Amino acid sequence: MTDQDRDLRARLVAAGVELVTTGGVQALGLREIARHAGVSHGAPRRYFPTHRELLAAIAQQGFGRLTDTLAGADALAAGTGGDARSRLDALARAYLGFAAANPGMFELMFRHDLLEGSGAELRRTSVPLFLTFVGLVSEVHPDGDDPATATAALWSNLHGLAQLRTWGSLRLITGSEDVEPLLRAVLDAHLGPAAR
Repeated sequence: MTDQDRDLRARLVAAGVELVTTGGVQALGLREIARHAGVSHGAPRRYFPTHRELLAAIAQQGFGRLTDTLAGADALAAGTGGDARSRLDALARAYLGFAAANPGMFELMFRHDLLEGSGAELRRTSVPLFLTFVGLVSEVHPDGDDPATATAALWSNLHGLAQLRTWGSLRLITGSEDVEPLLRAVLDAHLGPAAR
């Protein structure tokens, strides 16, 4: 691949990132991405044989940003002497914060119906995130039988909380946008109460 090809490929992905940020997943048509990148409507097919491969490349940018966000939160919590429980608290808050700040990208990243068949690169990006959580859950519950299952349950709750907030369902049910009481309940349910 030439430098020009790499540049055009990167422009298409950057255009997609901008579109999903401003218009959500529904803004990610091939023609719209090409128009936004300033190329012909057929150009994306030259670099991404399928629409799903382009969407996966855009989602990979989101996973990269989420990885950086979580790594920063974890480093801060660990740097202040935080134990595994407090580090998981920081990671959970960073995850919810990322979802709230990037609703379009967050939706795309977890829309495996859109990304199916394009997941090898995404797995390389997302599995290490999950394993970070698994390691910390193992520290909190060293005698637990299956830390991966416990982590998946915790993550499912966090993801559901993030998604319900995005959809406005939490406000409808609780009368508030405040996720703090729900976050505490999720963490306490999966990790046990935090030391006060």
